Amino acid sequence: MKPKAKKFRIRQDSGAPKAGKKPSGTLPPSEPPDDPPQPPVPNAATSLDDIRKEGLTGRQLRMARRVAQKNGLAVTSDFDAVRQLRGLGIDPFQRNTILELVKPEGPGGADAGTKKELGQVQLPQTVQQQGTGLPSTDVASPADRRGNEIMEIQRDLAKRRRRRMALLATRLSTFVMLPTVLIGYYFFAMATPMYATNSEFVIQQAEAGGAAAGLGGLFQGTSLATQQDSITVQRYLASREAMLRLNDDHGFKTHFSGEDIDQIQRLPDDATNEDAFDVYTNKVKVSYDPTEGILRMEVIAADPATSQTYSEALIGYAEEQVDQLTQRPRDEAMRGALQTYEEAEQRRAEALNEWLSIQEELQVADPVGETSALTAQISALEQQRQQLQLSLDARLSVANPNQAQVADLRRQISSIESLIEVVRSQISDTSNGSGSLAAQNTRLRLAEENYTFQTLQVQAALAQRESAQIEANRQVRYLSLGVRPIAPDEATYPRAFENTALAFLIFSGIYLMLSLTASVLREQVSS
Repeated sequence: MKPKAKKFRIRQDSGAPKAGKKPSGTLPPSEPPDDPPQPPVPNAATSLDDIRKEGLTGRQLRMARRVAQKNGLAVTSDFDAVRQLRGLGIDPFQRNTILELVKPEGPGGADAGTKKELGQVQLPQTVQQQGTGLPSTDVASPADRRGNEIMEIQRDLAKRRRRRMALLATRLSTFVMLPTVLIGYYFFAMATPMYATNSEFVIQQAEAGGAAAGLGGLFQGTSLATQQDSITVQRYLASREAMLRLNDDHGFKTHFSGEDIDQIQRLPDDATNEDAFDVYTNKVKVSYDPTEGILRMEVIAADPATSQTYSEALIGYAEEQVDQLTQRPRDEAMRGALQTYEEAEQRRAEALNEWLSIQEELQVADPVGETSALTAQISALEQQRQQLQLSLDARLSVANPNQAQVADLRRQISSIESLIEVVRSQISDTSNGSGSLAAQNTRLRLAEENYTFQTLQVQAALAQRESAQIEANRQVRYLSLGVRPIAPDEATYPRAFENTALAFLIFSGIYLMLSLTASVLREQVSS
């Protein structure tokens, strides 16, 4: 706290006559008393250092210099002016002192006139003359003064820097270190150890035969052929249906509601399916690598045996899902092929029965062969008749033929012609009620051709069924285990150091973003 300055003025008694007039009494004019004793001036170096530490503004220093000039002091700097004024008991920053800088004084001023109007007598005052002060021996050189000022500025900067560093350390401790310590304490001391069972499996497609050549076989054997099935299985394992099946079969909720699990990871006793599904999502992690076509699954539980049991159960669910995805296309393909084959077999059986019934009706085992035999017989008789006709012509060509031989030849020719007519009549005979032999032969031939055609249809249907069977087998998907689930022998989670470091980085990033945002807003508001 700054001491109040006092300004000493030496005045005569109020009853003294005014200047310029003679006294009314016989008393001799009084002599001005001696100057009051001046207070001792403090040490210069100590005073200047103390004054510099006060942090006076430029306006206050200029005001101190003007007050020192008004009081006739010889000063070397603004700080020296403050020091000398305080040594005289004058506070340069007091309101009365500041008002005296603008108040006129002297015999023609307002103060003198006012005093005259009031009838007061103004006695002579002691006034110091300008330039009568002796130079001080404590005045420092400009280089030392500049060095002191630079040192003072450096001290002030160091003090501000320490203050800012203290505030920064406080904020970092509050918003970064304290949350990190709490999280680290949870992971190192409170978190329940968790065991993770890892497994890898791939969905494969049956190899196609030569019928699958062409554009359809370009992606055969690659991960692109089963990519859709792999993604479907991945989403199924991460769905609520898989969680509910696992809960019904192996008690997923009961396991994670046990008392041996910490409060943060534990499920409440009356947990809903949504709460259990949130835990399931964190404990069952399924990923798919499209470049290799491999599904990787990690199942986390509070003990190793339970973790392995859950993993094996989920793999079984995945196999059922794969079979279900391909079962309907296979059934549809095989159903149509089997139906076509059965219908062809039925038509072939009907054609065979019709052929047999015609044979039984006509009582002919082989009408085609019989007709062929009769036709061959007619051809043989025709050939024999032609030979006899040639012999007859040869006998008749002589001048005197043998009539007995000629008659015999003619009789043979006539017999052969009669036999030919008999054979032909057998082919075209309709007296039996079943038509001629040609008609019977035609019926039997049609029935046989129908049976032959139906047999070909059965063969085509059989080939189609075999092709459908091959296609159905090609659509079969297999789930092959690359890495079987094996229970771990030590806890996998929590990863205390990694999680604590991650928390520290997260809180540091949040604090940095908030600090930058606050600095930008402060700059915008102050500009």
